[in-house]
Amino acid sequence: MDSILNIPHGLMFWTIVNFGIFLFIVIKFGGKGIVNAINQREENIQNAIDAAKNAEKSARELMAKSQEQFDTAQNQINEMINKGREQADAQLRKAAEQAENVKKAKVEEALKEIERSKEQALMQLRTEVADLVVMATEKVLNEKLDKEKDFQLVENYIQKINKN
Repeated sequence: MDSILNIPHGLMFWTIVNFGIFLFIVIKFGGKGIVNAINQREENIQNAIDAAKNAEKSARELMAKSQEQFDTAQNQINEMINKGREQADAQLRKAAEQAENVKKAKVEEALKEIERSKEQALMQLRTEVADLVVMATEKVLNEKLDKEKDFQLVENYIQKINKN
């Protein structure tokens, strides 16, 4: 270890002189190039930082525009959905009204049909009662009257009974 620390003074002197000459040559001939390269590199880095800031600003503006367009589209979609619901509700109400009208018409028709059937049944019952009364009267009197007169007579009695 001693030998590493014991460097001859002459060698040290010439090493320092050589280093000084090397440093002088590098600074004299390469210094401008190195400084220009460092300045160019610094300028490129600054330009890249500025470009990144501009890109970030543009991206934020685009993002804001996109969000605004998205919100507008969402509002339009909500309006369309609401209009669709309103139209569906209106059609449901219209269909319900039509169904109610059809139901009322069917009920009225059924009531009229029942009334007609009732009248027909009453007429048939009157005719049968009249025939039975005529037959009973025939048996009692043992003589037959004119059928038309018999019917008229019984009809008059039935109407009198209905009034009471």
